[in-house]
Amino acid sequence: MSERIRHTGVAMAAVIAQLATSACAIGMKYQRPEMPSPPAFRESLPPGWTDAQPSDGAPRGSWWNVYKDAGLDALEDGVNISNQNVLAAEAQFRAAKAAIGVTRAGEYPTVSATPSATGSGATGSTSLFGTGLAPRGTHQYSIPIDVNYEADVWGSIRRSAKAEAAAAQASAADLESARLLYESEIASDYFQIQGVDAEQRVLETAVRSYEQSVELTQDRFQGGVASRGDVALAQTQLETARAQLTDVGIARAQFEHAIAVLTGRPPSDLEIPSLSSQTPAPVLSVGFPSTLLERRPDIAAAERRVAAANEQIGVARAAFYPALTFGGNVGSQAVEIASLLTTPTGFWSVGAQVAQTIFEGGKRRAQVRLTQADYDTAVATYKQTVLTGFQQVDDALAELDRLAAEADIVNRAVDAAQQSLDIATIQYRGGLVSYLQVITAQTSLLQNQRSAIDILTRRLVATVSLIKALGGGWDTSQLPSPEQVRR
Repeated sequence: MSERIRHTGVAMAAVIAQLATSACAIGMKYQRPEMPSPPAFRESLPPGWTDAQPSDGAPRGSWWNVYKDAGLDALEDGVNISNQNVLAAEAQFRAAKAAIGVTRAGEYPTVSATPSATGSGATGSTSLFGTGLAPRGTHQYSIPIDVNYEADVWGSIRRSAKAEAAAAQASAADLESARLLYESEIASDYFQIQGVDAEQRVLETAVRSYEQSVELTQDRFQGGVASRGDVALAQTQLETARAQLTDVGIARAQFEHAIAVLTGRPPSDLEIPSLSSQTPAPVLSVGFPSTLLERRPDIAAAERRVAAANEQIGVARAAFYPALTFGGNVGSQAVEIASLLTTPTGFWSVGAQVAQTIFEGGKRRAQVRLTQADYDTAVATYKQTVLTGFQQVDDALAELDRLAAEADIVNRAVDAAQQSLDIATIQYRGGLVSYLQVITAQTSLLQNQRSAIDILTRRLVATVSLIKALGGGWDTSQLPSPEQVRR
């Protein structure tokens, strides 16, 4: 290509660079919405718990490790690689990052080449007395390169790219929210299975005890010291316990199926063996309400959407200003392909165009109002998300505090019910009381034992809810920066 063409291309690039660097951005500089935080959570901490700084004893990373349960650890490891909802959220994050590249492409010129080859000619007699016709013609080859560039003078493209980057950050936080949601669901279901297995052991013990009671009443009936009614009562108690034992198996199967799906497997591919004991409820660090703004991915996502909405206001306002479009082409043409790039037959043209919309029925003003409304919606959503976070922490704290007190009461009730059953059984053997008192004592013991198991299960599930409300082991330092999502 000729030297003139080369110099022309350099000049065009210089003009484009000058337009890009001299551009300014229309719109407001983003500021994070203010959200006052209370100095402390309203609810009291459970007995033995203390306020701590955010980094003192708080769960980090694999937050479920605080339970020190190998079975739970193995199940949680499958969430990130197999849970389909988490994989969908990860794909959405990748799509959000790709959208940044689509928008940022508008910051650069569009260069296109349209090579062409044409031929032309005419036919005519070769001589005055000739009898044949011979073709005569020419050919032309050209390689034009077109350059088009809309200068981002008012920052519309840059603000759009910033909005897309903020949206990608929000998508990254959504991904962490999804992970936390399904990790917490697995933990809750796992502790429910522990509770069901503990109930099953208690019911199996009760069934064996009731079978002995049936034998006792039958022996006493045959000996003439008990009525047939005692035998019927004992048999009723036994069958009721057997029915309850069968019923707990339904709940266990459903929790097991739920865990299978959460780990990306069909229910038929997962079997959780009987869990021999319940995990003790851990002591957690809560921190202060102000730290919640940095620890919850859903709050981070809501805040990033506010930032994106703020940039869109600038984009809408930039539409009021004229658009500056720069265009040009450069190329070479020749009658022979071999000389297309060597013969100095280049051509070039360059020009600029300013376009300003004169009238469009108030469309741009409506667009600004629309983006401002979207911004106000995002701010309200952000503040509501923060308030909901405060509520969820206080709800979990209230439940844990009351359940700890209730657990002490029920444990004392279990001891008292066991003593009552021992006394009633001795008295019945001695003929001092009817079998109805034995039945009453047996029922009371079983109910209180199951209540104790249920309370411990609820305490474990409540600790999971508290960890989830506190954001798991996540904080905003793990949120990818705008530079990272652009890459």
